[in-house]
Amino acid sequence: MKAMILAAGRGKRMGYLTQNCPKPLLKVKGRCLIDWHLSKLCEAGFKDVVINVSYLSKEIIEFVGDGSNWGLNISISEEIEALETAGGIKKAIKYLGDDPFVVINADIFSNYDYKNLTIRSLHNGSMGHLVLVNNPEHNLEGDFGLLDDGALTMNSDRLLTFSGIAIYDPKFFSKLTEGSKIKLSPILEISINKNCIQGELFEGIWSDVGTPERLNNINLDE
Repeated sequence: MKAMILAAGRGKRMGYLTQNCPKPLLKVKGRCLIDWHLSKLCEAGFKDVVINVSYLSKEIIEFVGDGSNWGLNISISEEIEALETAGGIKKAIKYLGDDPFVVINADIFSNYDYKNLTIRSLHNGSMGHLVLVNNPEHNLEGDFGLLDDGALTMNSDRLLTFSGIAIYDPKFFSKLTEGSKIKLSPILEISINKNCIQGELFEGIWSDVGTPERLNNINLDE
């Protein structure tokens, strides 16, 4: 199974912290965010990783190199202008092959074991598997509901938050136009309404490192 790390975002909410440093290179507990992801992917048995870059792309490319520091083979999908999540995945699809692949947001921190993703299988026509978490303070309304059979729903009394960790079938992106800016949420919503997306709830450590305050809170939390 191949994996993709989404690292093309500008990180505007981080203010001065990302003025000269791309968000994936911000330090959490002494290590760059993207370093945590690459180490965990290697430990889980992944070999081939694609990283999309745009803002301050040179710094990320220099940091990750060819991936050999982590025992990985890294391919870079560079975007002149950031293409949003679905657009970025579509552009990188040529590196990801024909089998289901993992996608991870670079700007999250968690103790989710990526080995769990290698034993998941998309079944019954499912186009994706999303890891959900309990709602953090900055997203109390949540994103998606999780049914007892593992299917996701838009209609639930209890919505959970999408963690930024997922598995997708490449066919999920087959009708998108390469090179276009395309958000992921609307496409997910359509597929969820067609009962084509499954999920799981993860209740361990997880944070979206979206603001300086959240970054500081993670670094203070031992």
